[in-house]
Amino acid sequence: MGALLVLPVTTGDEVLHTILATPGRRRADRLWRWTAAGALCVLVVAAYVVFRPGHEQQAPLYKTELAQRGNLTVTVSATGNVQPTNEVDVGSELSGIVETVLVEENDRVKRGQILAQLDILKLRDQIAKSHGALVAAHALVSQTQATVKEKRLNLERLQGVASRSQGAVSKSDIDAADAALQRAVADEASAHAAVVQASATLRSDETNLAKASIRSPIDGVVLARKIEPGQTVAASLQAPVLFTLAENLSQMELHVDVDEADVGQVHDGQDAIFAVDAYPNRKYPARISRVDFGSQVKDGVVSYLTILSVNNDDLSLRPGMTVTAEITTARVHDVVLVPSAALRFTPETTPQAPAKPSGGIVSRLLPRFASTPSPRATPTDGAQRVWILRDNRPVAVPVMAGVSDGRSTQIIGGELQPGVAVITELASASQ
Repeated sequence: MGALLVLPVTTGDEVLHTILATPGRRRADRLWRWTAAGALCVLVVAAYVVFRPGHEQQAPLYKTELAQRGNLTVTVSATGNVQPTNEVDVGSELSGIVETVLVEENDRVKRGQILAQLDILKLRDQIAKSHGALVAAHALVSQTQATVKEKRLNLERLQGVASRSQGAVSKSDIDAADAALQRAVADEASAHAAVVQASATLRSDETNLAKASIRSPIDGVVLARKIEPGQTVAASLQAPVLFTLAENLSQMELHVDVDEADVGQVHDGQDAIFAVDAYPNRKYPARISRVDFGSQVKDGVVSYLTILSVNNDDLSLRPGMTVTAEITTARVHDVVLVPSAALRFTPETTPQAPAKPSGGIVSRLLPRFASTPSPRATPTDGAQRVWILRDNRPVAVPVMAGVSDGRSTQIIGGELQPGVAVITELASASQ
């Protein structure tokens, strides 16, 4: 028999040991071991984050305030200026040189009092000329009257001769005499018209002479003097303003601009208080006397002029002062009030009780995405609502709101009772 060849038997462990024994394989083994250790650490941290106590029990916290009974005053703010009840600009219809100025600023004047005087030399000359023209017109009337008398007598004489002696006077002579009389009568009428015209011219010149004295049209105070002696007044196109007068400064007006968003609340007869920079610690009472229907636009803002009457017996208010007025548009007493923020608040999501964990460890380790917030609860019937807490959950309570001053709002209907805490805003979430 032939000889048998016996080969060494190598097991799998020995093969693996032989492979790992090589230097390159040893480095790969160490790298694999470090990678596995790092992954294990990540899994441990993730498990702690997922399984830590209270992780799934986050609940929002809310700020609340109590609904309570009280009084509410609603006001509208407006700014403007103090103005006299009647302010008059006094000018001159005539051109000329100012001869004298008889008043200064702050002087009190009476109706008809002379404020300034223009040079009247030319006006006097014009009056004299007009007076002479009137005298000449009267003389012409007398002359034409005499002519009429002469022509009438001549006509009567010719008619008498013709009646006594047939054919002694021709008809053409009588007609010529009659025509001459008619012309004389017409000349007399023209002379009378000239008298009227000359009289009117004289009166106009006398009026101009009177207007050379600039007089006050009202009883009041001189606010501004804009002319000095020796200056020339040119009134060719329009009357220049020489003085500004104010009537009765003991009664003043406020001209304020009310915004278009507030004008619906403002009416005649409403009370207001205002202050001026000159007396910051003093409040003046006023009352609305007129709200204009016409709008005015300033810098793109639409407003409506509102006039308020003010008593100024102590003369502390002066024309042109800037005022800030607070107009009282509503007053309510002993009503239920809530913060206005409570009516604006609506929870973004509806809180839910914590759910018991489901699934295996792998599913719990996978990232979770937040659920979509529930739609904002908006009333569809035009009513309003506030939110209160019941079992730490916000619950909507229907209400009907009244007037508001911005901070608090009157509740005129609904289920809300005084003393109930209403949610005003979201505070934070527990960790």
